[in-house]
Amino acid sequence: MVIRRGLRSILVTLALYAVSGAAVSYFMFHAQHGARGLEARGAVREQLRTMEAELATLVTERKSWEHRLSLVRDDTVDRDLLEENAREILGRTNRNDVVILGR
Repeated sequence: MVIRRGLRSILVTLALYAVSGAAVSYFMFHAQHGARGLEARGAVREQLRTMEAELATLVTERKSWEHRLSLVRDDTVDRDLLEENAREILGRTNRNDVVILGR
């Protein structure tokens, strides 16, 4: 009887170690490879760097457009820009203009 109790206590202890080891292994695997794991964090950081670079280019482009718009406002119309836009829209050129085809 004593041997059975000793064997049973050893088997129960081993089973508890096995179950707790499996649980720890499960959580560690998902901490590394899961949807919110360490590898996913690296992918998100790379995506963030790409989006920040795109944002910087868009901010620069927006400032350029705001500057061009400020030149065409009501009180301070830049005549050169207005003439350039009118010629582009109408498709006309002056006889003294030099046309350079590109793009």
